[in-house]
Amino acid sequence: TVNCLDRHVEKSPDRVAVIWERDEPGTAVHVTYRELLDVTCRLANTLKKYGVQKGDRVAIYMSVSPLSVAAMLACARIGAVHTVVFAGFSAESLAGRIMDSGCKAVITYNQGVRGGRIIELKTTVDEAVKNCPSIKHVFVAQRTDNKVQMVDRDIPLEEEMTKAASVCAPESMDSEDVLFMLYTSGSTGKPKGIIHTQAGYLLYAALTHKYVFDYQQGDVFGCVADIGWITGHSYVVYGPLCNGATSVLFESTPVYPDPGRYWEVVQRLKINQFYGAPTAIRLLLNYGEEWVKKYDRSSLKILGSVGEPINKEAWQWFYQVVGEGRCTLVDTWWQT
Repeated sequence: TVNCLDRHVEKSPDRVAVIWERDEPGTAVHVTYRELLDVTCRLANTLKKYGVQKGDRVAIYMSVSPLSVAAMLACARIGAVHTVVFAGFSAESLAGRIMDSGCKAVITYNQGVRGGRIIELKTTVDEAVKNCPSIKHVFVAQRTDNKVQMVDRDIPLEEEMTKAASVCAPESMDSEDVLFMLYTSGSTGKPKGIIHTQAGYLLYAALTHKYVFDYQQGDVFGCVADIGWITGHSYVVYGPLCNGATSVLFESTPVYPDPGRYWEVVQRLKINQFYGAPTAIRLLLNYGEEWVKKYDRSSLKILGSVGEPINKEAWQWFYQVVGEGRCTLVDTWWQT
């Protein structure tokens, strides 16, 4: 956390750390490094107050937002191991990951919002933790104004954070201590928890973010992956923040409210590096070029493809149509 937040706050506290492109079109929220550190420390102190300690595992089941980023960084700050579970996964998938890693707490939202639809996150967590005796507390943040059922183990997160101190001394961590666990999809049997350690992971994420995408200070880096995947961990959160970058958090879908969403966001936020999945590119390719050409993409310098190896047709469309044949396209893909 110190490398991702504190050192940038010392030099340029008002630089924008994250731009939250909410599901609701055109409602971007800018969060500075100073603000993100404040939220992270309050969240970290709240976790500590409820008994989360160095080495404890914490499940994060949240949609993409500044608070979910702060939840990851707060765990890192106190030496707790976060395991983010994609907020579209079932209660069964969530329970399996919680049980396997022995999580002590879950951080979630009352509900999620995606593609104009409400997703019942807290209900899914309630269903999951029925079978998870290791869970002591469920921290519930508010993404919508709707009320959800709260029981004894549930803690209203923002309410507690307002009472917490905005300073939290970072835990001293060894280079080989665990930073986070992330589970494989389970497509080849039971999902396996992959461990990433402190120093090597952060260094690799920062260096690849800088050199693979030619990140320059002042660029707006747009990785549209969910934080539930390794791509989101590395190129929405840890890599960009370690480099003091401005990172876009994309909460919506490529086709909401229409298939021009990505390119409207590129135009409005003046995104310089656009990093997405071949699956999404293939989906958008079917809607034709007019949705792309409707928007000004002159801010783009680098395009990136991630998730699986890109096929020729998608590559050509991404390169020629989206990037107008002038942006380098980096094809990156790897596993959890």
